[in-house]
Amino acid sequence: MNIVLLSGGSGKRLWPLSNDIRSKQFIKIFKKEDGSYESMVQRVYRQIKKADPDAVVTIATSKNQVSSIHNQLGNEVGISIEPCRRDTFPAIALATAYLVYKQGIDREESVVVCPVDPYVEDDYFEALKNLGRQADKGEANLVLMGIKPSYPSEKYGYIIPDSEDIVSEVSAFKEKPDSDTAKTYISQGALWNGGVFAYKLKYVLNKAHELIDFTDYDDLFSKYETLEKISFDYAVAEKEKKIQVMRFSGQWKDLGTWNTLTEAMKESSVGEAMMNDACKNVHIVNELGVPILAMGLNDVVISAAPDGILVSDKEQSSYIKPFVDKLNNQIMFAERSWGSFRVLDVESESMTIKVTLAKDHRMNYHSHKNRDEVWVVVEGSGRTIVDGMEQQVAGGDVITMQAGCRHTIIAETELKLIEVQLGKEISVHDKQKYPLE
Repeated sequence: MNIVLLSGGSGKRLWPLSNDIRSKQFIKIFKKEDGSYESMVQRVYRQIKKADPDAVVTIATSKNQVSSIHNQLGNEVGISIEPCRRDTFPAIALATAYLVYKQGIDREESVVVCPVDPYVEDDYFEALKNLGRQADKGEANLVLMGIKPSYPSEKYGYIIPDSEDIVSEVSAFKEKPDSDTAKTYISQGALWNGGVFAYKLKYVLNKAHELIDFTDYDDLFSKYETLEKISFDYAVAEKEKKIQVMRFSGQWKDLGTWNTLTEAMKESSVGEAMMNDACKNVHIVNELGVPILAMGLNDVVISAAPDGILVSDKEQSSYIKPFVDKLNNQIMFAERSWGSFRVLDVESESMTIKVTLAKDHRMNYHSHKNRDEVWVVVEGSGRTIVDGMEQQVAGGDVITMQAGCRHTIIAETELKLIEVQLGKEISVHDKQKYPLE
């Protein structure tokens, strides 16, 4: 099975856990049997591999998510990197070209495309396999998954099937309706359009060549910024005559808001939290190293993270985005392919950061023009390279780097350090990378 997972935007509706770098699908909030926590993308990837250990998984995503993907899934997963955001049709066209031109997958093979962030169970992935098999038959150019509605949602478009069969021709598409119109659609047998579909690679590749002037993957990548922003539904699905829909009646939840996310949590709190018996339907997610105590609250979500603290009525939490847009966008926590960092303190001419490097990983060999840096190793061991000079380091060691000095640190065990940045112009853009010989 070939699967393309669409990993989209920043997910500000789950602030303060999500931001421009850390999208909602990377938040570790789902408890596993061993007591550890996993994110949406880890959960979905694990479920795919359980359903089909040989599945070829490609994640279509923006470049600022690549480090988080490698951090959580390793380096084996395929990644189709969007140079900028151009909606779902360009993203799917680029991922299709990546599979054909870069991965060498036969154009006659089918691929299943689905979002990375719905909360689903194992039966969903069996349905994805069936969706791919239906595309293999060639009865239709495009096979959609139609999700049986559990309520008259205003968030989804609707698919009207021709019949009540498991696999049916598509009669019509309907845009996102109001609640009363959604009830009418459902009474007519309509299904949610969850953005899940399958096709043979040659079909979308040919469509991409019809709509975009390009030769191969590299050419399409170089032109990506100039492409029209258009959804796959508008560009392809709603114009296709040979199109089918396959029904899916299992659990399918879009975890796009705190209200829906807490419905999928198996416990009422994550992190250091307490609540008294007078609390009802209260969920707490705490990433800070201080305790949270809730008393006598009803239908409330509390979330504490380095980016801020949210205390909200669950229903009202759906309207968070315009308020978050007004906040200072200083990123206080992020995952990288080598580990993670957390900002501890920001002053006018300094910034203090806690850095965690995974075992056998390292930072880029780099320098800064406008700031000095000091590293204090807190835990673990490794090696530093400063202007070509290498030395062993362990807990308690202090390393200083002047502006312009080339430096990196290599972790031999998991390594934690405090980084103090000193300068009048501290910026994430003040970084020059070099090859490490």
